[in-house]
Amino acid sequence: MATREQWLAGARPKTLPAAIAPVLVGTSIAEFEGSFRPVVALLAFVVSLGLQVGVNYANDYSDGIRGTDDDRVGPVRLVGQKLASPVQVKRAAIISFLVSAGAGLAMVLISQVWLLIPIGIAAIAAAWFYTGGSKPYGYAGFGELFVFVFFGLVAVAGTSASQTGKVTALGLLGGVACGALATAILVANNLRDIPTDELAGKHTLAVRLGDAKTRELYRLCIVIGFAMPLAMNFLDNGPVSAYIGLFAILSARRPLQILRSGATGMELISVLGDTARLLLLFAGFISVSIWLSPNGF
Repeated sequence: MATREQWLAGARPKTLPAAIAPVLVGTSIAEFEGSFRPVVALLAFVVSLGLQVGVNYANDYSDGIRGTDDDRVGPVRLVGQKLASPVQVKRAAIISFLVSAGAGLAMVLISQVWLLIPIGIAAIAAAWFYTGGSKPYGYAGFGELFVFVFFGLVAVAGTSASQTGKVTALGLLGGVACGALATAILVANNLRDIPTDELAGKHTLAVRLGDAKTRELYRLCIVIGFAMPLAMNFLDNGPVSAYIGLFAILSARRPLQILRSGATGMELISVLGDTARLLLLFAGFISVSIWLSPNGF
């Protein structure tokens, strides 16, 4: 039976910045646009965290019953390492999704932005079928697209829209920034797993691209993410201080150096954590800069 520490490790806490960062950015945008609603923002955090933990447990369950996790480096695999039964891990995933759905429904009832209901349903379905079902799209190389859309565009623009009642160009640019950096986390993870994923028949985007091009994709994600604060300054009435988010790029030095060195396997584990911290630091810098910018709306 899995211990509390193993269940926590199975939730993959190093990936949680991907859930926290977009809500921070989306909420700062809502405040900049003159409509910060703290209760709705708090519910958005619960929605995002529930979805992230749910997808991590769902992946553990689906990969575990397929045998994909039987020989892996990296974090704890509850099913693959036989620390918990598939039924227990599936139940943990479902509970996480229900928490996310409950918070999302409350958020919609308060905000009256009803479009968030089908978007939320789509997000949970996408989280489950990433590695679940008979034809998981994560096994076909579309996992990065899911992360970019739901932990980038949807999370940031949805968080701001739930408070302001509208989707704006600033929200979309913030979504691209967080989405690109969150995607970099998955790219780093899948780069590490190329050898074992190939053996298991899991054709992730990293497997399809190969080692060298996956490293290039990681660098491209970083470049796109950090280009967005500059793009924000070209918006009419945009946040004039958004460029402050660029200071976070200093923390990208170590993961980029590790990738440049040709590191593989266990040597790449630190890149995942470093990239998650980079995303969180970036979100913190850009959120503060947007929050403190003179309101142009």
